[in-house]
Amino acid sequence: MTRGLVVERPGELGLQTLPERAPGPGEALVRPAYCGLCGTDLELYAGEVDPAFVRYPLVLGHEWSGVVEAVGEHVSGLQVGTRCVAEGIIPCGTCAPCHVGATNVCETYDEIGFTRPGGAADHVLVPARLVHRLDDGVALRDAALTEPTSVVLTGLEKLPLRPGLRVAVVGDGTIALLAILLVSLWSPAAIDVFGQREDQEALSLELGATSFSTAMPDGRYDLAIEAAGSVDALAAAVRIVRRGAQVLTLGLPPTSSTLRLPGDLLVNNDIALIGSFGYTSAAWARVVTLLNTGRLQPGALITHILPLDRYAAAFDELGAPSGPRGKVMLEVSGG
Repeated sequence: MTRGLVVERPGELGLQTLPERAPGPGEALVRPAYCGLCGTDLELYAGEVDPAFVRYPLVLGHEWSGVVEAVGEHVSGLQVGTRCVAEGIIPCGTCAPCHVGATNVCETYDEIGFTRPGGAADHVLVPARLVHRLDDGVALRDAALTEPTSVVLTGLEKLPLRPGLRVAVVGDGTIALLAILLVSLWSPAAIDVFGQREDQEALSLELGATSFSTAMPDGRYDLAIEAAGSVDALAAAVRIVRRGAQVLTLGLPPTSSTLRLPGDLLVNNDIALIGSFGYTSAAWARVVTLLNTGRLQPGALITHILPLDRYAAAFDELGAPSGPRGKVMLEVSGG
């Protein structure tokens, strides 16, 4: 029997028995070990994601790690028992963006956990070309954070980062916490976090933040990273940078929201406002390398692990945190 956490239609979520699947040519069947949940899963459940990016009914799960259980024909380099993660965005490899490495904006949108069944299930079927091997020393629960980490790294790599920058992070959820962890690799002079919940202070500081506040300053930062997913947070990020600075937006505000800024602000202050969608295959590979070499150990972000059949409690915690909260994760098969 294969279980899967399915949004049958917006507002209707539950564990279902799924048909058994076998890998076809060029495919791998993976047994997920852990599957992370995020705000986007809440939006998928509520039906708030742009219909161009989702197909219902949907097996959730775009952040996961696991072990290969079977491979199809014409697959090399993977064996049963291989510990792995797999890219969720499935690039065509032939369009113009793919040819220049911008696989995150492939002209044919297809993504596991959005348009294909995801990893909140006992099995997930993936293209073998997108599977990345994990070293034995990498904890599978840490590896389940590869997807959101790749999202943050893709955004950061669009910037001319250098040591000594004063960085502001607006937000205190998983993406914000990962931004703290990753931007630390560039040795900034300061990482000041501006969040909404005081409960997140200790976790932010543990991951490398210099300070944490729930009040927005009149700062003069070299870089502001918006990771709250609201237009108010993005407007605040633009206000707290110096002239000639950069603002990176990683959060995804609701589709119907509108950003309002003074018309001359970006030009007069010479501000670069940079959006970033998803992750590239190259950034994903670099995150796996960071994991395999031990340079990145994101497990400290994980504050809640619940078994798959307690998905309702996991969604409750995700929607209304009861205390400090980093990553909320479902344990599927463990390991």
